[in-house]
Amino acid sequence: MLQISPTVSIPDAELEERFVRASGPGGQNVNKVSTAVELRFDIARSPSLDDALRARVLARRDRRVDGNGVILISAQRFRTQERNREDARARLAALIQSVLIPPRPRVATKPTRASKERRLKSKSTRATVKGLRTGRAWKDDA
Repeated sequence: MLQISPTVSIPDAELEERFVRASGPGGQNVNKVSTAVELRFDIARSPSLDDALRARVLARRDRRVDGNGVILISAQRFRTQERNREDARARLAALIQSVLIPPRPRVATKPTRASKERRLKSKSTRATVKGLRTGRAWKDDA
């Protein structure tokens, strides 16, 4: 059981782990032992996650989530299977924890009268400066 929060947990039956050979340094050991872990979790079909949480995880633009809604986490940082397994599970938990709290909705605001006046005054000032460069005074001709 992968405990993500007090209310959210994922049973081990929903997690699919595959052990493969790791790349990189490791001497003779790297060619003999499959220490890297590929952890797969099907978000789209998981009964452990509620619909809102599932939608937020799938809405994230994450390269680890494929088009079918399956997360693939590859862990090969450590030299033992067990530590790589723990690392992959911790990264999955961190990914789901990052979307546990829904984002606050944006409240639309309007510009104040003073900010509108400042903007128009600065536009007018720039127009005058540019008009003076060409030899025409924009404000005086009107």
